[in-house]
Amino acid sequence: MKRLFSFLLLIAILGSCSEYQKVLKNEDVKAKYDLAEKFYDAGDFKRANRLLEQIAPKYIGKPQGERVMYFLADSYFQTKDYNMAGYQFERFLKSYPKSDKAVEAGFYGAKSYYELSPKYSLDQTDTDKALIKLQNFINTYPDSEFLVEANIMARELTTKKERKSYEIAKQFNTIGEFDYTFLTPAVTAFDNFISDNPGSVYREDALFYKFDASTNLALNSFDYLKKDRLNDAKAAYLALKKSFPESKYLKEANKTLEKVEKELEIYSK
Repeated sequence: MKRLFSFLLLIAILGSCSEYQKVLKNEDVKAKYDLAEKFYDAGDFKRANRLLEQIAPKYIGKPQGERVMYFLADSYFQTKDYNMAGYQFERFLKSYPKSDKAVEAGFYGAKSYYELSPKYSLDQTDTDKALIKLQNFINTYPDSEFLVEANIMARELTTKKERKSYEIAKQFNTIGEFDYTFLTPAVTAFDNFISDNPGSVYREDALFYKFDASTNLALNSFDYLKKDRLNDAKAAYLALKKSFPESKYLKEANKTLEKVEKELEIYSK
């Protein structure tokens, strides 16, 4: 029985392939439309996509055009061609803004750009684009069933951008352990990060490493700069403790503060 089923499945696949190749090569637009819909409904998005690419221009302005254009955009999404999916979903919305599929097109168009966002260490141009698309979707469809997922994706992308900024600042601080000249840009970078990202998950880390960089900067400064920079370091410590009174860094920060206060004693005499 199992062998019979496998044989029949093979025959069906071969027949489908034969039909697909035949329809693909002929000029019968209706036959291509019918077969594309058949493949799409069966989840065979790759073959559906190829047929839809051929016939989409033929259906512009026709009653079936809306359906063809949506299937085309979605088939790109389902086959993970997110560049084309994003582009085609946008075209669909411009052509059919009042479509019953407008919400889905808006969401999956934005999600296409989300899928193109690279890891945090790379250029974040696509992440910026995805955030704009997601925010536009959230603003346009605030009651959508996709709202929760859209917000989750937007938060994830925002955190990715925050991490990139944080890691750049931290890298300055790491290099500053060997090259004193990198400590000033490290402090500035942490200052900018803390100011620009008040709700970031990296805020506690940034406050601590700003204190760390400020302390190392002060301790390595010329005498005429040292007092002011030591006070800046102490202020950075107080900012950390105020925001995170039970910080995971508190024990280490307290030891570092002792060095700062010991140096400051010299200037109080």
